[in-house]
Amino acid sequence: MKRNIYQKLHDACLSAGSVKKGTKANGMHFAPLLHDSVQEVATQALLDNGLYATCNYLTEIVPNIKQVMVVCTMRVYDVDDPTQHILVDGCSAFGNLDKFGTGNAMSYSRKYAFLNLLNLKTGIKDEDGYNAVPFEQNSVEQSVEEPTYMDDSIDVEAMMDAFRNTKSLKDFESVNEQYKNDIQFLIKNNLSAYKQVYNAADVHKTKLENKMVSKS
Repeated sequence: MKRNIYQKLHDACLSAGSVKKGTKANGMHFAPLLHDSVQEVATQALLDNGLYATCNYLTEIVPNIKQVMVVCTMRVYDVDDPTQHILVDGCSAFGNLDKFGTGNAMSYSRKYAFLNLLNLKTGIKDEDGYNAVPFEQNSVEQSVEEPTYMDDSIDVEAMMDAFRNTKSLKDFESVNEQYKNDIQFLIKNNLSAYKQVYNAADVHKTKLENKMVSKS
């Protein structure tokens, strides 16, 4: 029976393998999830199911933070019926205003377009790699929520989760001390990611402070 493009994407999601993490840099808590590794796994799963992905990019200089923002629009075509395609847009990333910045941001945004397309959860299995597990429900439609500004050197989502999972101000300060070096790295190298971590942590800290006041 001939599969339609959504059936092919569903099969690609289920068959996608795990993504091998890169080497952890000194002083960092996490090994990076590299673009080339994600692309290799995702592209193979798509090709195995008769799908092919292309990307277009929009760039914009953001003067107030002195960075370039790149937005990736990915189209996935059905090789057997090229008139059919699925659109994945809204994946963005920031890069520095140097000769490497735009290319780095293109890689970041493409990486997360692949991850979103296949609806993969990337849970840390061990220090050697990620064990990719599909979501129970598959959806091609993208969220309109603010994207997480990622960094290849630091797991920004895990850092925000660590702050959000604290149960007391003492736990919060302990997490803050644990990630002190990573926070300084983001301030110097990825201001957008730092602002997102700061905002998430600040909201949760306020909740903890209010909780203490209500108990007193």
